[in-house]
Amino acid sequence: MTEKIETGSILAGKVTGIQPYGAFVALDENTQGLVHISEITHGYVKDINDHLKVGDEVNVKVLSVDEGAGKIGLSIRATEEAPVQQAAKPKKPRKRLAAAIIPEAEGQQGFNTLKDKLQEWIDQSQSDDLIKK
Repeated sequence: MTEKIETGSILAGKVTGIQPYGAFVALDENTQGLVHISEITHGYVKDINDHLKVGDEVNVKVLSVDEGAGKIGLSIRATEEAPVQQAAKPKKPRKRLAAAIIPEAEGQQGFNTLKDKLQEWIDQSQSDDLIKK
């Protein structure tokens, strides 16, 4: 590895290979690094081939240098200005409808109890027209 490559420096390189996880970029004849798929551009990248091709000249920022493993982490998106995010449109509060007020009849309850319905069900079950013979 050459000594001139330092973390944070911006260099020109050439895309030499594309894999599903990232693109390899040659920085000189002897040195290449990897631009991870998340560092290709701002936003979501589904397919690197939609953004880069082998042979493309790109500017990259050096994110990490691991001399022991011989790996250099690069970023293309760090050399680009982030897109301006539009302010989220404030949501309008929903109008709440008032519950309908139903006048309560005297002595009337909201529902029948099982005790009241039980006798009615017994009478229905004993009627002749419900029994199939």
